[in-house]
Amino acid sequence: MSAEAPTIIPFSHGIYAIDTEFAGSQMMDASHLIVDSGEAAFVDVGSNFSIPILLAALDKLNIARNQVRYVCITHVHLDHAGGAGQIMRDLPGATLVVHPRGARHMIDPSALYEGARQVYGTETMKKHYGELIPVPAERILEVHDGDTLPLGQRTLTFLDTPGHALHHYCIHDSEAGAVFSGDTFGISYRSLDTDKGPFMFPAATPVQFDPDKAHESVDRLCALKPRAIYLTHFSEVTAIDDLAAQLHGDLDAYAAIGRKYRAEEPDIQGIRADLKALFARRLAEHGCNLDDEGLEQALGMDITLNTQGVAVWSAKQFRTSTSTTKV
Repeated sequence: MSAEAPTIIPFSHGIYAIDTEFAGSQMMDASHLIVDSGEAAFVDVGSNFSIPILLAALDKLNIARNQVRYVCITHVHLDHAGGAGQIMRDLPGATLVVHPRGARHMIDPSALYEGARQVYGTETMKKHYGELIPVPAERILEVHDGDTLPLGQRTLTFLDTPGHALHHYCIHDSEAGAVFSGDTFGISYRSLDTDKGPFMFPAATPVQFDPDKAHESVDRLCALKPRAIYLTHFSEVTAIDDLAAQLHGDLDAYAAIGRKYRAEEPDIQGIRADLKALFARRLAEHGCNLDDEGLEQALGMDITLNTQGVAVWSAKQFRTSTSTTKV
């Protein structure tokens, strides 16, 4: 499980999941490779340190680098797009496909890096992300809602799906009858699967989390009736309606917690404690009987990031209500 022996999971319709080994973790962050009629496209690429793994996966699958037509970045958060500049150097014939709101951050990633550094800290940035490499503007294609691109014999349709981030799109694959959802359709680690199926929860990371928009985006993906959805965290899920119900329930719970702590500076510890209690209850109902240490090990970082996302949304609700009251 490294650049010498990448973990590649084959699915039907020419789709492969590649474990990016982001932050040294296994089965936490996936890049998906779509292959059709001698052409290929990556969907999300992890960090700079993931790129040797992705290139090794191409070699293992006997796919030449000049066959990669697109590098599609669902959104510019660094576990999805941190390695975009590096892989574009290694794939000189590829086009970077990005949401219009994210394109400027690929051309000049300095603000993106600084925003992430404020969340994660300088040492974590050095350890898990490295230096962000700019992508020349002429190699970037901005896609708007409903835009399509051909890949081999199939069509990729790009859908604007806010809720997790305003710079987020999902991709509908006509041949596979599938969606590549980035973080819009939540997070579901295979290590938490039980006989009840996958455990699913929303990703509410800062700073653009919006539960109302997230509900709408989840419903939009479900309306496509996909055979499968491919998550960046982590890969293929089916039984889409059941998983959507988990997402809708949690989005309502996140919003209730946000309203409970609504303030100019929300109580971070209170929000985290309530989110942790929510996760513990839901995991137990799902058949995952984790003690406190096990819960922190499995989902501690996700709970912390969701706490930050809910807190930012909570503060926005406070400012909106205050402004409305003054008027």
